[in-house]
Amino acid sequence: MRVIILVATFIALTLVSLATAPTARAGRAATVTTARPTVTLETTLGAIVIELFTDKAPQTCENFLRYVQEKYYDGLIFHRVIPGFVIQGGGFEPGMKPRKPTHPPVRNEADNGLKNLRGTLSMARTLQVDSATSQFFINLKNNPFLDHQGNDPARFGYAVFGRVVKGMETVDRIAQVPTGRVRGFKDVPTTDVVIQRAYIGPPQR
Repeated sequence: MRVIILVATFIALTLVSLATAPTARAGRAATVTTARPTVTLETTLGAIVIELFTDKAPQTCENFLRYVQEKYYDGLIFHRVIPGFVIQGGGFEPGMKPRKPTHPPVRNEADNGLKNLRGTLSMARTLQVDSATSQFFINLKNNPFLDHQGNDPARFGYAVFGRVVKGMETVDRIAQVPTGRVRGFKDVPTTDVVIQRAYIGPPQR
């Protein structure tokens, strides 16, 4: 039974990303320095400060920072909340309206040695290994079955690229909101949890 549940959650992690499959978007890539930058997500339930592992997942971090600099995440919601698993955002506006276009997919860096531990950020994707664009999730617990376990598509895993360094209480608060079904999607908060602003650096207020 446990195997069935894990497989179901693994597959479910890819399905919401299918609704926002990549559409080409023009724009220059963000410049990533050797120092580990931080990004602040100001949400309606509090702030989350993220440290990016630019040394371990350079392409993924560059991709994430580009969306932050373009203010792509501003106004989006955490559209998928599963207590004891993940909270996921980066692709939908309130009402589960997909935000498009996205930039082309980034290479999956799940083979960087980082693990899907509690408080880490990873890229959501479709069943295709190199399909992640803008959506990300925060692990609510250690999820080793999401780690890189081999080079075949079914075992490649989800790329860890950052960790929460401040505001894990906000993450846990989001994980506790009531959820339901919206426009055919499960596990959607019944009250929108909005990313009001995303920006590089520590909290500004």
